[in-house]
Amino acid sequence: MNETMVCAVGRVATQPVYREMASGPSARFRMAVTARYWDREKNTWTDGHTNFFTVWANRQLATNTAASLTVGEPVIVQGRLKVRTDVREGQSWTSADIDAVAIGHDLAWGTSAFRRAGKAETAPSPTQQAEPNWETRPEGSAEPGDARSQHPPEAAVLT
Repeated sequence: MNETMVCAVGRVATQPVYREMASGPSARFRMAVTARYWDREKNTWTDGHTNFFTVWANRQLATNTAASLTVGEPVIVQGRLKVRTDVREGQSWTSADIDAVAIGHDLAWGTSAFRRAGKAETAPSPTQQAEPNWETRPEGSAEPGDARSQHPPEAAVLT
């Protein structure tokens, strides 16, 4: 089977949303990936275009993602790239999703403390925040839009 596997390095743009589904736990979050290049004229690094991906995690990866990630943290995501085109209200929409196989903190930006998840560990408690709108939506849902934030912490530390 041919699949497009990608490894994306960026930052968590929205708080992960965790759900218990009939098929098992599921989590999703938006990831911002900004290209950087050396500007010879200014003699400095400059930000290029930012791409946003919706990252989907399932089963134990979903539980661990929801318990470990917060907005602004640097992450590395490996998974299957899915580009979808849809027509909503007469307009064509294109979205890029990553069905994650692995997610981790980017240790080039800080430290992280690994903890093995116990078998008795429960799902993370729901947050008080309202769920954000998503450009990419699960089957049967119609909620366009997204929440974007790129304010990274000095160092990402997991406890």
